[in-house]
Amino acid sequence: MASINILVMIILLHILVLYMIINTSNSREKLPTILVFGDSTVDTGNNNYIQTLFKGNFLPYGQDFPGKIPTGRFSDGKLVPDFLANFLGIKDTVPPFLDPNLSGKELVSGVCFASGGSGFDDLTTAVSKVIPVSKQIEMFRDYVVRLKGIVGGDEEKVKKIIGSALIVISAGTNDFIFNFYDIPSRKLEFNISGYQDFLLDRLQSFVKELYDLGGRKMVIAGLPPIGCLPIQMTAKFENPFARICLKDQNSDAQSYNYKLAKLLSRLQSLLPKCKIIYADIYRPLIDMIDHPKKYGFVETKRGCCGSGVLEAAFLCNPLTPTCGRPSEFLFWDSIHPTQSAYQFISQYLEIEIYSKLLSDKHLLN
Repeated sequence: MASINILVMIILLHILVLYMIINTSNSREKLPTILVFGDSTVDTGNNNYIQTLFKGNFLPYGQDFPGKIPTGRFSDGKLVPDFLANFLGIKDTVPPFLDPNLSGKELVSGVCFASGGSGFDDLTTAVSKVIPVSKQIEMFRDYVVRLKGIVGGDEEKVKKIIGSALIVISAGTNDFIFNFYDIPSRKLEFNISGYQDFLLDRLQSFVKELYDLGGRKMVIAGLPPIGCLPIQMTAKFENPFARICLKDQNSDAQSYNYKLAKLLSRLQSLLPKCKIIYADIYRPLIDMIDHPKKYGFVETKRGCCGSGVLEAAFLCNPLTPTCGRPSEFLFWDSIHPTQSAYQFISQYLEIEIYSKLLSDKHLLN
């Protein structure tokens, strides 16, 4: 009964936020653009156009995407940016910036610069050759130039488009997995607190660069419960078959998120006429893990693809069997959530984001 009441409350809150948005001077129309940066949790296909093994442009990836198309998204279907774009009334999905067939209309409506396997630490991408966050800002500068050409060189219009855009940033997990836990190269330089501070310093520089280029509305995601990712349970060499969340890695993620929230609050005060929102994704994900039945999940410790304990990217391929009912799985592969999980996260974020944007109505003008 308690879980039913919680779901009812979530639905009512969702309806309330929608009502507020529709009745606040057509505010949805005043956020006409979405710009996305980060890693595989938000990459809508940029890795398709670079030389890397970190790809998801083949089945069974995309089997639940419209048309059953493997677009390069690391899931069975849509990602959070796609659901947010739909909620904004922009379009159903967010195209990757590197798609050579991008239309001018799509560029104005918003694009994705993210790259699966990326991170704030350039060392994270040294082997995979995917696009680090530090390079994604260069892609954004190219975007500004192309946008200027589309609007006939009108710099004020470009400034208005970027200033009104919702900017989404999601990265950091790969930095810890690749550089600190599974391949502990950064442990030679930092303890966990020092590495957290190193990444947050890179994030701060990235946010300031976006601000200097005109970004004014930013949503920055924290870390998920890293210790509950199937791949991390498997990597626990003492007992990889126990399928128990790693408390130390979850604790590290929580302390990072605490520092991130404080940093964003400081940045908010330093950058005038800017709204920076911390997106807590740890809370909804850990709730799905702790209370799976509330969300209709039957499996939260293995992915749907293959054994679910190791497969991801090229290891999850057309020859790999799948679970049959991805909607009952929290994870699609050993790292990435299913479309169903992303949809629940999106609903949570829609309430969080718009309640905070609507508290500063001048930002919607």
